[in-house]
Amino acid sequence: MSKSTLNIIEKDKGISINNPDFFLAFSDFLVSDGIDIVETVDIIKGDYDFESLAEKAEAFNDNEESYIATDIEQIDFNVKEYGDIELFTFICNDVEIEDFTDKLKVANSKKGFFDAEINISNVIYINKVLSPKTLLKIYKSVVVAKTEYFDSLSLPFHIKNILNNNDFLAILANVPPDSFNEENIFEDSVDIVNNEYDDDFDLEELINDIEDYIKIACEDALKKASLDFGILDYLVSQGILIGDLVDAGMALLVGVEENDEIREKLEKQILKSLSDINVIALIMAAIRTEEDFSGGRIREVDVSDDPAYLYTDEVLGLAISNQIAGTKATFNFKRYDEAKPGIIAELGPMVDDIFAGLIAGAMSKIFEE
Repeated sequence: MSKSTLNIIEKDKGISINNPDFFLAFSDFLVSDGIDIVETVDIIKGDYDFESLAEKAEAFNDNEESYIATDIEQIDFNVKEYGDIELFTFICNDVEIEDFTDKLKVANSKKGFFDAEINISNVIYINKVLSPKTLLKIYKSVVVAKTEYFDSLSLPFHIKNILNNNDFLAILANVPPDSFNEENIFEDSVDIVNNEYDDDFDLEELINDIEDYIKIACEDALKKASLDFGILDYLVSQGILIGDLVDAGMALLVGVEENDEIREKLEKQILKSLSDINVIALIMAAIRTEEDFSGGRIREVDVSDDPAYLYTDEVLGLAISNQIAGTKATFNFKRYDEAKPGIIAELGPMVDDIFAGLIAGAMSKIFEE
């Protein structure tokens, strides 16, 4: 079967994917019946309700073509072809990676992380005459593949919470050539149930290929948007700000009156320590372990009451304090671990000792002279 020629029409207000031979489409678009036979697939820039979007799509097409339509805040997309598969990926992102120090970066958004969104959406055209049932199977497999991919990244919680809350997905295939013959018209609509569809192909192989392409598309989208995340982002995901750590350090200051100079030195030392790969490794080990423990993913472990026999957290805390300021800091760690000042008292059983060690090490380092 020769491949239908898709016309991609870009305007300021959106993009239209047109097929003069028509698509059979399965989608979650706002203007759609779920399963549709259409000539155009419209992605319109803006935020609309059903009626407003339908009006915008009709004006966008400038004719009475049959269509499905959805809205998007930003028009940023790319297209990749894999043989009979054409994959459109749309990126809508409110998050930027900003310099925090000369060695540390942090994710931020002008909208704030309550209103910000990161949406990676897809339209997939398959050059085959596929049945509605097959389109549904492919649709489900794509949703699962995207979910598995982003779960595998173990992103910071505040990033995961704004990811793909308003993404869209459409699976497009060809319409049987005789669909519009008189015998296939039923009550002014095409009889898609009794049409003849391609069955001379390996569906499992097709689905596996599409799943692989979707994961590649998601990875490329994150790279294109320059979205990667570092240690400060994982601190934010734990509800920890640098100022909180400075306050906790000052809480056990002994023999010296608190002043702005000491606070500034402590903040600089904490940030310096957070650029140390060994400190990062120990913090991430604690965060990942706590996620598994608190999520009940390890059958033999129950940390709901911070069991006394769990001392690995202290081992990690001691390791961090020693990494920053040597043996002297390990003695300082005991004070912070027992008192758990400020933000430390609010953290989980694995993470609290880690940050007690970070603060103890940083405090010891600024006074070692």
